[in-house]
Amino acid sequence: MPSSAQSHARSHALLLLQKLLNLRDSASPLTLVLDTLEQSAWPLIREFLSRAKVSKTKAIFVSFGTLKRPADVDVFIKAWGKSLEALRSEITSHYPLGITGHSHKTLLVLDTLNPLASSAPSSLTPFLSSLISPGVSLVGVFHADVPLVPPRSFNEYEPHPLPVLCHLATAVLRVSSLYQAVERRAARNRSLPEPGWGLDEGREGVLVGLAGGGGGSKKGPAAGSGLVLEMEMRRRSGRAVAETFVLVPREVQQSGKAEASGLYLLSDHPAFRDPGDANQGGSDGEEMETTFNLGLTEKQRRDREGIVLPYFDAQQDIGAGEGGRILYEMGREDDFDDEEDEI
Repeated sequence: MPSSAQSHARSHALLLLQKLLNLRDSASPLTLVLDTLEQSAWPLIREFLSRAKVSKTKAIFVSFGTLKRPADVDVFIKAWGKSLEALRSEITSHYPLGITGHSHKTLLVLDTLNPLASSAPSSLTPFLSSLISPGVSLVGVFHADVPLVPPRSFNEYEPHPLPVLCHLATAVLRVSSLYQAVERRAARNRSLPEPGWGLDEGREGVLVGLAGGGGGSKKGPAAGSGLVLEMEMRRRSGRAVAETFVLVPREVQQSGKAEASGLYLLSDHPAFRDPGDANQGGSDGEEMETTFNLGLTEKQRRDREGIVLPYFDAQQDIGAGEGGRILYEMGREDDFDDEEDEI
């Protein structure tokens, strides 16, 4: 079982992620979400939008590849075919104005940063920095496995846009499929090679992802629906907090009510829980499940307490200053020599 210090650190990381998703206290001005073909970041973006609606935060969605307006979005901006200056002016025009010293919170979502990283990699950092202001939380999605085609004017000695974004972001969230994580863990437990999906399979043909929803809902019922969320959050002091979580998106029941989304640590998931933790019942007062009884009855406890151990009188206090004594009883065959005893 984890120590108290480890439990406190894990609980603190969970609270930080809750604060990040709820946009409280400007936890992260720039959040970078990295997804792949196997697991889309769309469930996480829906979680941001739904929580913004609950907290009455204005949500601005900038679309580079999304055709339809998502739910819980107040302003929908189409970015394709526009220059960076015109796009910046249109986005900032929808920022709410603070009144009497109070600034309204705003969630700005960019559905993909890959077009900007391919067309204008040198202007990506100034563009994102110009969109960040007090009260605005920017969330950008970057497809990590999509190759970038830089323009001809791009200097080959300049850094790649992805490391620059990771350095600029105050929080980096990496999403992956829960079903794939469960299958990899099962292979490691059996000392087998880990399976691969998508590009890691090395197969020619069309690549089909898991459609971003519950990766394990169709292929792995034991894994359940959800996604693995790796958080790396940088505090104002410069210290980074890293932890892995499981996010179970909210679902709509048949009655029309939406269930609350689940968020917990990866180690607390049933598929990743250490089986040895279930057998450690001493601290909870539970006994181990065995075919025989390991406990003692009340009569057996009284009998055990009444047993006098051998040489018990040597353990008693014999007086201050006398020191220890050796108790020896002479036998019939012992030869008593007075001279040796006087030495």
